[in-house]
Amino acid sequence: MKIVFMGSPEFSVPVLDALVEAGHEIACVYCQPPRPAGRGKKDRPTPVQARAEELGLPVRHPVNFKDPADVADFAALNVEIAVVVAYGLLLPQSILDAPKRGCLNIHASLLPRWRGAAPIHRAILEGDDKTGVCIMQMEAGLDTGPVLLRQETEITAEDSTALLHDRLSEMGADAITVALDALGQLTPEPQSDEGVTYAKKIDKSEAHIDWTRPAVEIDRQIRGLSPFPGAWATLNGERIKFHMSRVVDGKGTPGEVIGTFTIACGDAAVEILTAQREGKRAMPVAEILKGLDLPEGSRFE
Repeated sequence: MKIVFMGSPEFSVPVLDALVEAGHEIACVYCQPPRPAGRGKKDRPTPVQARAEELGLPVRHPVNFKDPADVADFAALNVEIAVVVAYGLLLPQSILDAPKRGCLNIHASLLPRWRGAAPIHRAILEGDDKTGVCIMQMEAGLDTGPVLLRQETEITAEDSTALLHDRLSEMGADAITVALDALGQLTPEPQSDEGVTYAKKIDKSEAHIDWTRPAVEIDRQIRGLSPFPGAWATLNGERIKFHMSRVVDGKGTPGEVIGTFTIACGDAAVEILTAQREGKRAMPVAEILKGLDLPEGSRFE
């Protein structure tokens, strides 16, 4: 098919690759504009733009679609369908109506649960036992359209947002190629009005750990906010981020170190598996402890 692809972050890149490998004609790639990043604050293209340019595909990045010229340019592509995944803009009706067969969205949750911006983070933070991807026909509402295809995956105690992100990205790439091959044979399933939840954008204020909470909740906070923004606490004034953990038995004052990087919580404890000191990269505990004095009785705040 002749397709417009619309996506921006790393999550979207495997989908673009899968569409190209499947032999679809990518008429144009739409993504967010380059923005300042890094220490030099130089404009950096999105991962999708970088990959599209490697593939020799034309790229456009309008700030929005309020300019009639941008809408006209999109319609002039005369494509059969648009594939949208983590694009970063709500599409107006004029864009949704332009492709002959509409727009399909790849959403990283089992709709109607976790509509919105941060479905992967929220699924882990709330302790969901499964998630997945949905191929959805887009309409004007926020992730409200009927679902053509869904694939599920278990969320385990070893999953972080980073790991689940990569797994769901590959699942989305597989699901969209299946859906496009079967387009016209799939029956759109309207979303239920029951079980609707909204995955609001992650706020950095959610990252500071309150050690009086149950260990299960703190473990989910650590894994759900890994790698970004990273759940954190301070030790002797230094902010340390935690990226992987597991719940273990143990008692002590909340925040107290009661074993080898094992920290007491409101009930049990969490054992930290991967952490990150200020100005350093994330590293396994065995490595980080070579330079961090952490005797039992130390206290994280």
